[in-house]
Amino acid sequence: MTYLAKPRLRHPTLTQNKVGYTRRDYEGRISTLCAGCGHDSISAAIIQACWELDIEPHRVAKLSGIGCSSKTPDYFLGASHGFNTVHGRMPSVLTGANLANRDLLYLGVSGDGDSASIGLGQFANAMRRGVRMAYIVENNGVYGLTKGQFSATADRGSRSKKGVINNDSPVDLVGLALQLGATYVARSFSGDKEQLVPLIKGAIGHGGAAFIDVISPCVTFNNHGGSTKSYDYVRQHNEAVSRIDFIPRHSEITAQYAPGEVIDVQQHDGSMLRLHKLHTDYDPTDRYAALSYMNARQERGEVVTGLLYLDPQATDLHLSLNTSDAPLNSLGPTALCPGSKALEKLNASLR
Repeated sequence: MTYLAKPRLRHPTLTQNKVGYTRRDYEGRISTLCAGCGHDSISAAIIQACWELDIEPHRVAKLSGIGCSSKTPDYFLGASHGFNTVHGRMPSVLTGANLANRDLLYLGVSGDGDSASIGLGQFANAMRRGVRMAYIVENNGVYGLTKGQFSATADRGSRSKKGVINNDSPVDLVGLALQLGATYVARSFSGDKEQLVPLIKGAIGHGGAAFIDVISPCVTFNNHGGSTKSYDYVRQHNEAVSRIDFIPRHSEITAQYAPGEVIDVQQHDGSMLRLHKLHTDYDPTDRYAALSYMNARQERGEVVTGLLYLDPQATDLHLSLNTSDAPLNSLGPTALCPGSKALEKLNASLR
């Protein structure tokens, strides 16, 4: 229960990262989610990714909306900045915080109900504007807090726990992210930590809008034979397009991008993402080919996971708006309110 504090006593030999933190320092409160929930696995992957990246917790701002998924920021990075917004409004609140203080690392956590229904417009605008953030959707295809109704991402023809068939077409957030201009797009499975951790590390280090759709089975309402988002279904239908690892920017590893070999893609901030190409017909730097590949595999009933698209020359909202290098919240009245002459000059330029 969240009201129960984790014990402060820690083993003195716990391994520390380069900034002096142990993995325990990146944990949060005790989870109140159902035992076996995929969301807890995602929280564990975020903890592992931040520890491996040597991120100081106070440099992270984590924001969420409403739902089971949006409860999870309480379970990781307890020493970071946190804000739980209203249903579907996480992206706009994060955008405002990002504009005010560009020095923080922004982690947006949402769910399929939060982002694909009431928050769909917010999701779309965050992606198209290139807000620099790691946007993680914990996707289970149901409304877990309201007893398991289909969410907007539930596949047509899938069955609920009570046997009801979903007749609605699903909202594909990965496809939307690709179309709207996100420059880092991936899909993973909560039960595949080996794949998920480097994907999160790459998203945090990316220089623009990074989106990860994580299939996260709901063990209470959507982990049965008729579900396309159950543990068994995803494991049986998973089609991984890449094996990935994240390497720090001081490494100078290069490779040709040929089938079966490795490519190191430099990102906007100088960090590197290492890709191992498995398929001769797949190129993660081609946005339209990625969308076509994903749709073709979906027609076969396959769940495509891995890094689906990456733009190594990503830009973000600050570059588009030409904001100052110094965070806006650090500027004084003189810089923020330059006076009437500056206003007159600006108005004249618009006439």
